[in-house]
Amino acid sequence: MTSSASSEFRAGMLDMAPFVAAALPMGLLFGTLAAAKGLSPLEAALMSATVFGGAAQFVAIDLWRDPAPWGLATLAAFIVNIRHVLMGTSLARHMGRFRPAWRPPAMFVMVDETWAFAERRALKGPLTPAYYWGMGTVMWMQWVAGTTVGALLGQSLGDPAALGFDFAFTAMFICILTGFWRGPRTGAVLAASAAAAAVTKLTVPGAWYVMAGAAAGMAVAVAMAGDDPDAEARR
Repeated sequence: MTSSASSEFRAGMLDMAPFVAAALPMGLLFGTLAAAKGLSPLEAALMSATVFGGAAQFVAIDLWRDPAPWGLATLAAFIVNIRHVLMGTSLARHMGRFRPAWRPPAMFVMVDETWAFAERRALKGPLTPAYYWGMGTVMWMQWVAGTTVGALLGQSLGDPAALGFDFAFTAMFICILTGFWRGPRTGAVLAASAAAAAVTKLTVPGAWYVMAGAAAGMAVAVAMAGDDPDAEARR
């Protein structure tokens, strides 16, 4: 790795460090829940290492029983993670410096945090593979480590929600969203997404609120794009 690539890799890791600290309690929480469902620390760690999808894993572990409902868990994970189609499409615009063979593996470490920071980086300059992999590597490592520690400690941690750990993701995403604020138009998109997600969560069983929020936000963004004189310049 060249010195330039090394510095970009370190920059990606450092930029992601605050969110690693915020996401670590969620890894502990997932590991604890996995242990409570009967998964061994190795099984929990392997699940986090190979799936690397927090929301989908929480949904799957909530459905877990013996025998495991593989079909239902797969469908639930698909619904929760279908937002990655939108995120991947958005990120693909900035991957001109990625070799074609490395673009699919790069999608494996594309979680909400790495996607958000990649988009923010692209607003300032080219997104380099080294920077992206720096972000993705440190996020993957903390998720696997947090899961393993949580599974090893098991019920000795008590109820992580009682300590506010369950709010960590919410707080983290609020911080991410503030970086995308561009005025009232951003507020309108966020308000539409939040309203649609909340209504769907209260009225429709399952994780369909994820897609409802995304669809509402996109609809409002598209509707306002025609009235934005700077939209073409940003594209």
